[in-house]
Amino acid sequence: MTNMFPSGRRSFLKSIAALTGSLAPSRAEVARASASAVGPMFARRHTALEIRRQAAEFQARQPAATSFGNGDETNLPGYVASFTKGLPHDQAGNVDSTAYQSLLKALHTGAHGDFEKIRRGSGMKLLDPQAAFAYDLVGQDSNCFHCAPAPAFSSAEAAAEMVELYWHSLARDVPFSQYETSPVIRNAAEDLSRLSDFRGPKNAGMVPASHVFRCDAPGCLPGPYISQFLWKRIPLNSTWIEQKYRAPSPGIDYLTSMPEWLILQSGLPPFRNPSFEAAPKYLSSGRALAEWVHYDFLYQAFHNAALILLNQAPETILDTNSCWSPSNPYKNSKVQTGFATFGAPHVCAWLGQVTTSALQASWYQKWRVHRRLRPEEFGGRVHQTMTKAATYKFADELSRSEGLARTFAAHGAYLLPQSYPEGCPLHPAYPAGHATVAGACSALLKAFFDETALLTNCVAASADGHTLEPYNGALTIGGELNKLAANICMGRNFAGIHYRSDATAGLRLGEEVAVAMLQDLVNTLTEDFPGFSFARLDGTPVFIARRGV
Repeated sequence: MTNMFPSGRRSFLKSIAALTGSLAPSRAEVARASASAVGPMFARRHTALEIRRQAAEFQARQPAATSFGNGDETNLPGYVASFTKGLPHDQAGNVDSTAYQSLLKALHTGAHGDFEKIRRGSGMKLLDPQAAFAYDLVGQDSNCFHCAPAPAFSSAEAAAEMVELYWHSLARDVPFSQYETSPVIRNAAEDLSRLSDFRGPKNAGMVPASHVFRCDAPGCLPGPYISQFLWKRIPLNSTWIEQKYRAPSPGIDYLTSMPEWLILQSGLPPFRNPSFEAAPKYLSSGRALAEWVHYDFLYQAFHNAALILLNQAPETILDTNSCWSPSNPYKNSKVQTGFATFGAPHVCAWLGQVTTSALQASWYQKWRVHRRLRPEEFGGRVHQTMTKAATYKFADELSRSEGLARTFAAHGAYLLPQSYPEGCPLHPAYPAGHATVAGACSALLKAFFDETALLTNCVAASADGHTLEPYNGALTIGGELNKLAANICMGRNFAGIHYRSDATAGLRLGEEVAVAMLQDLVNTLTEDFPGFSFARLDGTPVFIARRGV
């Protein structure tokens, strides 16, 4: 499906261009007005208008990227590779085609009334498809970012992603601290190494146990699996918060039988209640990490990271913060300190702002372009094919994988075991919303803080998650922010609700959203500073300087 815009958008933009062209004064006119009897308030007001106008024009001049799907929606019968959860399904798990077409109609028109006419299933509602049409006043328009097509249902890459997810489910209770010695992780590494198109990190063409379920961004492979920002104490108001969280009981998975799977596909709420361990603990396993990203507000991890870096607790409030970026104009000032600009409120407020923009960009791609099925839906196709109840054409590597065989031995079904009783949320898989926010927020924090600075007093959780132990390796702020972004993405994969490519595409999209936002907002600052700079997750340097007004 191609990138679509409301029919009146071009004429609307032309009218706005004409309006601003007639109202906005030139720089010379602004300068003359400043010296006239109209006074400085006139100049200030029109300089503000000029900043807004130039930001809008700058973004309007950027080439609008065209995004398109992988063709599965039209090339495969019955929408078998499209997201259909929450719509009516038959007893074989196939979506009602009329209901799916009512969804397509609403996504084509964007009319609220058409969304209210979608023929949905029972219970749970679709998650905010109209957000795909929202506009934003900062940065690039949400519909103008590029996102490559998701891996096709029958591709070797999609099969490899499913194999990895089966191993995610098998390894949920393996402590991160034991990954390099665990037989489960070793078997996962061997199975993933046999796949022809597995896109995770490798060493000499093979997947080492030390690389399993990791990303290859700078800082993501060295050190403990979990980022320091998910373990260190958080300064909050007048106290410190230990990062101990409620963890689900080990060994309990969901959607492991066809009746349970089928009920949830039509949107009915889960009928099984979760159980939890008696005492909260530090994040020490995939199951605990999956639960952390179950109910978080999406930039929570990065807000916590900002608080840790800001270090504004009663014991530290008067200390000089060495973590600020070298470009921060107040880092070495002897007279001023940052607050509303280049200070704690500035950083935390922009985290929330970039989150909204990132979600709108992600929701456009999810609902209006890709509509990729969730892994639990893919698992249903695998189960029906393996049990000969139906035939769906996915790559043979998946059916021959050890991860799939071990899953059947454990549960008596080829369904992908889920960590959440309700399974996946009711919106398409690609790209992942958590990943898009993680890409945007990690970029923003790297722009404000010194990526190269070393973190002190590093820790690692014990195997049981009850204590933190010292970690003596050298870990940088930038590396641990990259690792935090990867942890958030992989937490959703541990839950069984996203693929690796959902994370990869989301992280890249989020970075693009953050860059566009910073390009606009950098011109709102008046301090003498060179601009924002940071390294993307792939290591590419970014520099964003002010433009003349």
